[in-house]
Amino acid sequence: MIALVNTNRMTPLVAPIGLDYVAGAARQAGIATAVLDLGTAADPAAALCGYFSSHNPTLVGLTFRNIDDCFWPSGKSFVPALVETVATLRTLTDAPIVLGGVGFSVVAEQLLKATGADFGVRGDGEPAIVALARELEGRRRLDRVPGLLVYDGAAVRHNPPAWPETVAPPAARDAIDNAAYFRLGGQGAVETKRGCDRQCLYCADPLAKGPRVRRRDPAGVADEVEALLAQGVDVLHLADSEFNVPREHAMDVCEELAARGLGDRVRWYAYLAVTPFDADLAGAMQRAGCVGINFTGDSASEAMLATYRQPHRRRDLQAAVSHSHACGITVMFDLLLGGPGETRETLADTIAFMKHIGPDCVGAALGVRLCPGTAMVERLAADGTLESGEGLRRRYEGPLDFLQPTFYIAPSLGERPAALVRELIGGDERFFEPAEESAPGEAADHNYNDNTPLVQAIAAGARGAYWDILRQLRRKTV
Repeated sequence: MIALVNTNRMTPLVAPIGLDYVAGAARQAGIATAVLDLGTAADPAAALCGYFSSHNPTLVGLTFRNIDDCFWPSGKSFVPALVETVATLRTLTDAPIVLGGVGFSVVAEQLLKATGADFGVRGDGEPAIVALARELEGRRRLDRVPGLLVYDGAAVRHNPPAWPETVAPPAARDAIDNAAYFRLGGQGAVETKRGCDRQCLYCADPLAKGPRVRRRDPAGVADEVEALLAQGVDVLHLADSEFNVPREHAMDVCEELAARGLGDRVRWYAYLAVTPFDADLAGAMQRAGCVGINFTGDSASEAMLATYRQPHRRRDLQAAVSHSHACGITVMFDLLLGGPGETRETLADTIAFMKHIGPDCVGAALGVRLCPGTAMVERLAADGTLESGEGLRRRYEGPLDFLQPTFYIAPSLGERPAALVRELIGGDERFFEPAEESAPGEAADHNYNDNTPLVQAIAAGARGAYWDILRQLRRKTV
């Protein structure tokens, strides 16, 4: 028997979709599987002790969703809690421990060493957990386990990442209490694909999910939506890197959902690239039940878009708003301010253009979270920034450690870049503003970690993407 543990306790609670998929795959393969959900546990330590006092699994898997909250200046790291959980498990069981999840896959070797776990899986967990469980019970040919990292206390051995071309997770979604997560977290989640073939300067998604798009069968996606509906979950977020990459797959998914009449029974939100997006896709999404889109805008400065390696331009930003609003779809733009080459002029250009084109809300995130293996870190290493430290923001001493929250903000923005951004926003309520470095808890931002107003709104019945709930809360108070 294997035991799978959800370690994510960030509030509002986010349903562990990956754990649901992995547990379902293990059970389909005939492997007895228990799920221990620390997210919904009142006392995680007591839950661990209680379970292992009466169970003796042969393998313990931990899912790790986020390294930190990816917001400067809050920079809340979740790594210490993971280290503590692994240490606690060592006192409760002799079973080997394997780590997985998107957060783990981004910094797999570093996390494996930091926690002292026996194994890790980089990439898709479904085939890996089945293969690992069987090899541990059989000939222990660990080289056959896709994505496996093995740590012997001295060195880490790697198998190729688990990025299979076929992505077909179990659609039943019955391994966790999705109804409870919907009540406590306000939304469900479904994947329609994995991986991303874009070359954005800063993005770690290709490191975790693979550098090519691996599509799911739209029928399987629709089956999963129906399974969640049967559990009372009728508001969803599509957990893809970018739903419309590629466009034709997004159209196929929308057509399948609409053909089954699901567009009238669910409301859903998605992340989208600004391009490709047109009136036909917007219409198909609306008919399939889409009510809100969070576009990866990054900037409206042509110079900064080029720096970030974004293929869209200013006219595409405006078209995205127009096409969405024509179909009654709410629009959010996520900006990434302060990257290499950002100036007061590029900031002013971006913020003024956002005001002009009229999205429903704008996330003005300041600072780029640095992840090893990304082109951003390679660029800063090549130009000497990592050595000089100019523009780096962190709250720890000593050598750079990308397991800890480490950010870059262009030095040309001065000592108080957040104040500059807020000055340019000028109190426009559509913008989620960044916080001052000296007052990380006082921002009107959209950091979802331990967001009390958001948790309270969900408890009162709000449902939807967190940015949309926060947007509606602002409208009530203005």
